[in-house]
Amino acid sequence: MPRRPHLRVRRALVSGPSMAPTLRHGDQVLVLLGRPGDAARPGAVVVVELPDSVLSVKRVTRVHDDGGIWVEGDNPLGSTDSRNFGPLSPEAVRGRVLLRIWPRPGYIRPSP
Repeated sequence: MPRRPHLRVRRALVSGPSMAPTLRHGDQVLVLLGRPGDAARPGAVVVVELPDSVLSVKRVTRVHDDGGIWVEGDNPLGSTDSRNFGPLSPEAVRGRVLLRIWPRPGYIRPSP
C-alpha cells in the first residue's frame, strides 16, 4: 500500500484589515502547508511571504503564464498586495487557508 503524504496543518492569526470582510483582524484560521503549486489557483485564499519577508493572508487573483502569481486583499483600501509590488513567485505561497476556527467557524470558499 502506498504511503500517503503527511499533511501539515497550522493555526494562524489574521492581523489587519486587508482580507475584510472574508477574514477580519483577530480571526484564527487553519492553514494547510504544502507544495506552493497546489495553492496557487485563482480564487484561493493563501498565506504568502511578501517581499519584505512578512507572512500575510491574501487571495490569488491571477496566475501568469511565466509562473508569477498576483495576490490581492479583499479590502483594496486596507491591503498592501500585488497592486503595490507586482506578481510574486509561486514559491512565496506557504499554504492555503482551509477554514476559520474562531470566532465565527466556517469554510473559506474560493472566489468564483
